[in-house]
Amino acid sequence: MLLALPALLTEGLLRHTRTHYQLPPGYYPLESVFLYLALLALVRCPSLEKTRYEAPGEWGKLLGLDRLPEVKTLRAKMAVFCAHPGQAAQWQSQLAQEWMAARSEVTPEAGVGLFYVDGHVRVYHGGLGPLPRQYVARQKLCLRGTTDDWVNGLGGEPFFVVTQPVPEGLLTALRRQIIPQLLADAPPAAVSPADGRPPVRLTLGFDREGYSPDFFAQARAQGIAVLTHHKTPGDPWPAAEF
Repeated sequence: MLLALPALLTEGLLRHTRTHYQLPPGYYPLESVFLYLALLALVRCPSLEKTRYEAPGEWGKLLGLDRLPEVKTLRAKMAVFCAHPGQAAQWQSQLAQEWMAARSEVTPEAGVGLFYVDGHVRVYHGGLGPLPRQYVARQKLCLRGTTDDWVNGLGGEPFFVVTQPVPEGLLTALRRQIIPQLLADAPPAAVSPADGRPPVRLTLGFDREGYSPDFFAQARAQGIAVLTHHKTPGDPWPAAEF
């Protein structure tokens, strides 16, 4: 886990935490909590409750402490982090802007940004509300849950995620949340088509759930190119189109 620490810091895990989050005075500082949560994600610990079965002394050594926080302490600090809606989105957006800018500097010949949108169903086991049922491919069942739409880069970089507590479909998420955030965060484009159409600022790839010719026209008017497919594509394209 110590080998992963430089990569986490390079990606900006602690770069803006003090800007967006504050903790009351206590034994465990904000940086230790963020590092602990990140390392738990890397070892695939599914929930804070599961930390009851982790070795507190060994984990404490990784964090430079005598022991790791107890579950009730972690829950209390997470409640402080989540007290103000929108803080996580602001932090996520700031990191995404930096990642996109860094990638464009490393590969300027790529021109426009290429992003892939992929949706995943997160099963909900609580009792706060009757969420609609969705098909979960991993379990081949229709279960209650939310939808997370991940926006990834060409190399698999997870730029940001959009959560739909009440799923309304990929097209709705693209129109209302994903495209506005990409237009705000992505670097400006420098590629202009030869046919005089508006310049292409970015390219979006997604599966057939987002297939809609009306949406394609709206996206093209905003300078967004689309890569997708259709369940019944029809006749093959003429060879002269290539």
